[in-house]
Amino acid sequence: MRSRLLLSTAFITSLFISAAPQAATLTGTVTGPDGQPFKGAFVQARNAKTKITVSVLTGKDGKYKAPDLGAGDYRVAIRAPGFKADPKSGLALAADQTASADFALKNGEVRWSDLSIHQGKQLMPDHPGKGMLFGLCMACHGFQSRMAGMSRTEEGWRDRVNYMRTDMGFFVSDPRFGFTDQKSEEVIQYLTAMFSEDSILPKSPAELPKFKDVVRPFSDDSLNIVYVEYEMPGGNRMPWSAKPDKDGSFWIPYYGKANKIGRLNPDTGEIKEYPVPFTGTAAIHSAVPAPDGSVWLTEQGSSRLGRWDPKTEKVTEYQHDLRKHTVAIDTNGLVWSTGGLARFDPKTEKYEPIKDVPTSYGISLDKDNNVWFAELINTGKIGRVDAKTLEVKKWTLPTVNGRPRRIVVAEDQTVWFAEFDSGKLAHFDPKTEKIDEFQLPGPAPSPYALGIDKNGQIWYSSEWMDVVGKLDPASGKITEYPVPRPENSMRDFFMDDKGRMWFGSPPNDRVGYFYLAK
Repeated sequence: MRSRLLLSTAFITSLFISAAPQAATLTGTVTGPDGQPFKGAFVQARNAKTKITVSVLTGKDGKYKAPDLGAGDYRVAIRAPGFKADPKSGLALAADQTASADFALKNGEVRWSDLSIHQGKQLMPDHPGKGMLFGLCMACHGFQSRMAGMSRTEEGWRDRVNYMRTDMGFFVSDPRFGFTDQKSEEVIQYLTAMFSEDSILPKSPAELPKFKDVVRPFSDDSLNIVYVEYEMPGGNRMPWSAKPDKDGSFWIPYYGKANKIGRLNPDTGEIKEYPVPFTGTAAIHSAVPAPDGSVWLTEQGSSRLGRWDPKTEKVTEYQHDLRKHTVAIDTNGLVWSTGGLARFDPKTEKYEPIKDVPTSYGISLDKDNNVWFAELINTGKIGRVDAKTLEVKKWTLPTVNGRPRRIVVAEDQTVWFAEFDSGKLAHFDPKTEKIDEFQLPGPAPSPYALGIDKNGQIWYSSEWMDVVGKLDPASGKITEYPVPRPENSMRDFFMDDKGRMWFGSPPNDRVGYFYLAK
């Protein structure tokens, strides 16, 4: 039996078509170079017309099943880093057919762009620029797609670092974070040493003795996850999330300079885009549909709220002196935003800052419109704003400097939050004021996106380890699942009415959902 954590692209053999009662299905077996069943390879079927990709994993017997494929022509490939094969295009499927495709893998090469952020940090050599690169530059994206995936000269890397400092800004332009001209030059020299024609790195990280120490296997019960992904209309959209509205569309904020939000039709894969008036770097961090059909968004780069009007399909912006991060809308139509926590009244077009919460990150509302927030910076606390009195109450975490990030109110009105630095999920009961923490597995859990499914299971993404995880609160069991692409960078989870968990993958310019196959 062959198994790997790292997973690449591939080929297809023998096809036959037979009748099936419902949507199209693709099945088959994957074998390794030794001819034995290959466990844990991603089989990825992409519809040529809709550009929708369905990714499933092979089980311990090497078999896989890709369900619910729409009619059309498919390109089928395998992702299994360290192994290779040619993809196969032109597989035509009707809605009532089942196709079978078997894969025979050959030995290939693990690429630096196949690694997780944690693996890269462990394997890349030390240098004065390494700390800033992984400490600040990785706050919005990893090294895989924008660094390891290409080769640049020193001047080429200088151009890219200067672009990040001037056009993107944030951590690498704010003097509070120490990204000085000297530190900038150190990062440039490090990137040149790592990712240029004269790179000091071996061609493959698998050549390093430490490589085997950073590869972690997945359990057999983690191989039943299904991912469905949608491609953006163009590059560099950096979709942060995908949140459903009452009509079944999904709203997507574009981070960076794209300065748009998108509306996805999940059936066709079509995305319609709407620009914001701001012409700088808007860095749209959050887009949330309201009950009246409008969509509220936050522009982290301009410190503005925006409202998309369903009648005019235009965005109106509202400037503020506090940075805008994540947005939530209460049942009275009041718009709450984090950064510096503030409430905005659309009727008066006035902001009301919550002075006792000068910095905040995640936000969630309970059934009484009370606002729950997480303080990522400095204090490491969670808190609540009383909807009627605006009184603020905060609670200190048991783990010092845990840095809570996302926060979600559950159906029972208890609160779950993710501690990014301590690698824990935590549960807070407002009645008893008790906090229970659950340590996540692995060397760098870094939980970011957070969601609760219809069965009360707690889902999270690991920013540094490129996994999705599920916590069963009743038993405390945690199951980790592979992701279909490196550098997933999932920021938020939103569940739709079908129980599917939606996400954005900014570096890969995709949004999608996942679910567990029965």
